[in-house]
Amino acid sequence: MEAPGFWDDPERSQEKMKLLASLKEDVSTYAKLKEQYDEIELMIDMGYEENDPDVIPEIEEMLDQFQETFENIRIKTLLSGEYDDVNAIVTLHAGAGGTEACDWASMLYRMYTRWAEKKGYTVEVLDYLDGDEAGIKSVTFQVNGLNAYGYLKSEHGIHRLVRISPFNAAGKRQTSFVSCDVMPDIEQDLDIEVKDDDIRIDTYRSSGAGGQHINKTSSAIRITHFPTGIVVQCQNERSQHMNKDKAMQMLKAKLFMLKQQENLAKANDIRGEVKEIGWGSQIRSYVFQPYKMVKDLRTNAETGNVDAVMDGGIDMFINAYLKWLSLGPAAEEN
Repeated sequence: MEAPGFWDDPERSQEKMKLLASLKEDVSTYAKLKEQYDEIELMIDMGYEENDPDVIPEIEEMLDQFQETFENIRIKTLLSGEYDDVNAIVTLHAGAGGTEACDWASMLYRMYTRWAEKKGYTVEVLDYLDGDEAGIKSVTFQVNGLNAYGYLKSEHGIHRLVRISPFNAAGKRQTSFVSCDVMPDIEQDLDIEVKDDDIRIDTYRSSGAGGQHINKTSSAIRITHFPTGIVVQCQNERSQHMNKDKAMQMLKAKLFMLKQQENLAKANDIRGEVKEIGWGSQIRSYVFQPYKMVKDLRTNAETGNVDAVMDGGIDMFINAYLKWLSLGPAAEEN
């Protein structure tokens, strides 16, 4: 019997709804672009007819809005990866820098949650570990929304902070690092075999500020995959069984992505090349003192508006990365 097509398959209703929502958004954006274009053209004609230079600032403002809308829809066309449209699972690990690094991890977590809110996405904490004195040692959270992984894949790597640390009594500048792992939330049953002898499953007591559903029993699950060294954990679900299912789903997704990348580099996993969380391996630098600057070291995109970035304004870096990625190997040579 012939398998049902995409639109005839009742089991793919969620995918169909997401696709329809995306297409509806594209049509709406195109209509907005057309309206903005017509208004700009009308204002230019009026300025010429009335010989009125005072309309120039207004036209420039309208043109800026048009370019922003156009850039957003153009960037969306670059989201062509197999899993770009799915939810994203993000893990932050504090690295070199002690308490300062844990505080940096909490700042990045806030940055990503603010970005998600502005996009209309929801955030679900899967695992959370407080720092010894302040901040976060590690946190895993899921960003739910159309194209969440497509956008956030730009964030995987090491993020470097330079500032005068509030935890340093001498008031000296300090450098700290946090790693950011991003993987797609692949919900379908993947054809990945996980042998019992290849994994260790540990239970531990749920803790941290992960949300009201995190209980205080030993229901949290950590799965270690010996052949690859991959470790996944989940404590957010209501039961140990549900946490185990979610953790196993995450493990299979990582193994699946690893399998896809084996032809590129056998030492790579879903995060890309595994690097030490420290000097020489960062993808982006955030400098608070002696000057203010956030710079992506892959694309050279930069801004001096650090406060806006830390408040979730990272679209310029995401967009620059997607354009850089679309150029392929040539981008790395230039």
